[in-house]
Amino acid sequence: MRRRSLESNHHEEMEKANGKPPPSRLCFLATLSAMFWIMIFYFHFTVLSSNPIGKPEQPVPFSVSAQPQRISEAYEAFELPKMKAPPRSKPSDTRQAPEAFPFTRALRTIENKSDPCGGRYIYVHDLPSRFNADMLRDCKNLSLWTNMCKFTSNAGLGPPLENAEGVFSNTGWYATNQFAVDVIFNNRMKQYECLTKDSSIAAAIFVPFYAGFDIARYLWGYNISVRDAASLDLVDWLMKRPEWNVMGGRDHFLVAGRITWDFRRLTDSETDWGNKLLFLPAARNMSMLVVEASPWNANDFGVPYPTYFHPAKDGDVFLWQDRMRKLERKYLFSFAGAPRPDNPISIRGQIIDQCKRSKACKLLECDFGESKCHSPSSIMQMFQSSLFCLQPQGDSYTRRSAFDSMLAGCIPVFFHPGSAYIQYTWHLPRNYSTYSVFIPEDDIRKQNVSIEERLKQIPPDVVEIMRERVISLIPKLIYADPRSKLETLKDAFDVAVQAVINKVTKLRRDVIEGHEDKDFIEENSWKYALLDDGQQTVGPHEWDPFFSKPKDGNGESGTISAEAAKKSWKNEQRSQA
Repeated sequence: MRRRSLESNHHEEMEKANGKPPPSRLCFLATLSAMFWIMIFYFHFTVLSSNPIGKPEQPVPFSVSAQPQRISEAYEAFELPKMKAPPRSKPSDTRQAPEAFPFTRALRTIENKSDPCGGRYIYVHDLPSRFNADMLRDCKNLSLWTNMCKFTSNAGLGPPLENAEGVFSNTGWYATNQFAVDVIFNNRMKQYECLTKDSSIAAAIFVPFYAGFDIARYLWGYNISVRDAASLDLVDWLMKRPEWNVMGGRDHFLVAGRITWDFRRLTDSETDWGNKLLFLPAARNMSMLVVEASPWNANDFGVPYPTYFHPAKDGDVFLWQDRMRKLERKYLFSFAGAPRPDNPISIRGQIIDQCKRSKACKLLECDFGESKCHSPSSIMQMFQSSLFCLQPQGDSYTRRSAFDSMLAGCIPVFFHPGSAYIQYTWHLPRNYSTYSVFIPEDDIRKQNVSIEERLKQIPPDVVEIMRERVISLIPKLIYADPRSKLETLKDAFDVAVQAVINKVTKLRRDVIEGHEDKDFIEENSWKYALLDDGQQTVGPHEWDPFFSKPKDGNGESGTISAEAAKKSWKNEQRSQA
């Protein structure tokens, strides 16, 4: 044992001499180095890492994911006042608050009961003179057939009528042209009691464009570029106005004293009739008042033809009504008009034949040249002498004669619903049997009905009630003198303006409430006008056969309507001869 110990000491001495540490010190250094690296790794994964090894993930008071949320909230808080967005509604309620709509002020005027004009204000566009006044200055060129200057005099009423035969009353009677509504309406608007220069409170916006006069001067001998020029110019001018942007023109309205077919050219063919005003996208949003509207379109509305009577005060109307009540009428029925031999579907020939065979009928035949049919005095005298006045279709659906006859207290007899019943729904009662007689055209065409016998079947007391109803309608069917103002009565102008206001007001409320009639079919427009209050859907109607003529792709009886418009011009030429 001793020897072994000596050898071991000797060995250690040798390792020291060679510079090597003893084994125990080497192990100590190795252990210390390992501990150092363990501490480094532990510090890295425990302190610097958000997920210590061996422990489940825990939320920390301040983390990377929490910071973006606070930035987003701060951004929204900054942006919301800037955008002034309305509060986010519940998923089931997509309506905006009324304050979000630009027409809110206009609707609120309705609630102001102390304001007699609340909900009735009209804003009138100040159009450049080329759209109205310049046409009147060039009145000699407004019609191919006659000098219109005399008819645009007296605020559009035309020259005063003499009363040598005592047919008229002493004042208020004028030789008014049947297509003068443009200027009459515009001049009546100047007297409207609720005009405003603040469009934000306007119930509707009037566009004083003489659309009828514009197309009248270019219908014959001008290409489509000339015929469309003023319409395109007008639309371009309107769409640049801030008032247009409020509702895209759906609160705008204008008047054209002609039949709708003059403004519904279907193609760009030079031989096609009229201009395309009512087919322009912008014009589709506006309401256009015409003396004859389309049954198949929703952007035009019928207003009465002007008669010869334009009273300046209520008393003039009352005196005339009393006079019509007291008249003795010696003829059962009468007809003023000419046959249409070139129109195979016209029943005028049969009507004239029946009238000639009857001792109870008064006939006033119209033709080229001199004719009593073109004399206001002769026409009104005949109507005043008749219980019933026959009103078949003219060259188009409607006739001025219908309004002349009702002005005379004569009960109109219609043969087509397009002549009055679907046209003048603002001005005539929906129940047409209270003021008129309806005999379907086919009954005359097939000789199934004797007009005389049909009218004799109506009891005298019923005839008296119907005549009184007609006489009571007179104020709503005439245009008062634009230079004066009726005190209490509402004339055709007042009725039309209020109807436009009601239409725009309903549209605005529907927009606010989120109502949208997705089932609306424009081709059935004539049916919607006949619906009772509260009704929204249409179905089969007894008058469907009258409005189911062959149509083209635009929902129009294109060829038929164009031909009707052309024939209407021939009739105008005849009446001015």
